[in-house]
Amino acid sequence: VQLQASGGGLVQAGGSLRLSCAASGRTFSNYAMGWFCQAPGKEREFVAAISRSGGSTYYADSVKGRFTISRDNAKNTVYLQMNSLKPEDTALYYCAATRGVVARYEYEYDYWGQGTEVTVSS
Repeated sequence: VQLQASGGGLVQAGGSLRLSCAASGRTFSNYAMGWFCQAPGKEREFVAAISRSGGSTYYADSVKGRFTISRDNAKNTVYLQMNSLKPEDTALYYCAATRGVVARYEYEYDYWGQGTEVTVSS
């Protein structure tokens, strides 16, 4: 499956962004999806994940209550709504797909998008 992330940009602290990740090539609803981020000089880390149906979601503690992951299987797209953004959210955000059940770890994912950059100014 091919993944194309978009929606990143520059936003002030406290603002919002919505990231999108469009999938193509395979049956989207067969894949659980996740978002990861990598800040400059740091390891890539888990942000959020959603099950194939969208019925189950999981979040990193650092984004709980601020970010919401969702999906539209009819549009082959997964979203990450990011509210109350903080400067520490600045990172390159990647979407990923797994043939398994919803997952939190990089090694569990089979396909990765190219990343979209989010910069939060203070």
